[in-house]
Amino acid sequence: MLSRGLFSTSISSSLKCFSSSTSNVIKVGDILSYSRIFTGEDVLEYSKVSHDSNPLHFDSELARRSGFDSRLVHGMLVASMFPHIISSHFPGAIYVSQSLNFKLPVYVGEKIVGQVEAIDLIGNKKRYLAKFKTKCLRNGNELVIEGEARAILPSDFHSTHG
Repeated sequence: MLSRGLFSTSISSSLKCFSSSTSNVIKVGDILSYSRIFTGEDVLEYSKVSHDSNPLHFDSELARRSGFDSRLVHGMLVASMFPHIISSHFPGAIYVSQSLNFKLPVYVGEKIVGQVEAIDLIGNKKRYLAKFKTKCLRNGNELVIEGEARAILPSDFHSTHG
């Protein structure tokens, strides 16, 4: 794994990024979130890029006959919330890995909240690896996706104490 040889020391403090306009700090236990409603247009655009044209994403009647309530949003489109959350809080972060478990379907028009929780911060003098617990929720409490992600934080992050 890419990160295995790069990081050796666990950091129990927080990491801080200094930029011209904002100051971002993250510590173990912090949760970052983002919510959005996936539209039919989102599904169409994603299918063009991914070449995933499964009719369950486009045909409501077929989706119902297949046991779903309506048209499905691509699971990977929903999971794209995780790198969005991390990169919007830590510009320049490099996504290293992501595990995903799809628990429930997401339907076009539903509001989904994506969350990443810092569960470990590992680093040496020049690099920091953040490990995150990831999940997406529907209706505030229904788990639709869960997993873990790792990201290398940019070199302008600094360890802080206290």
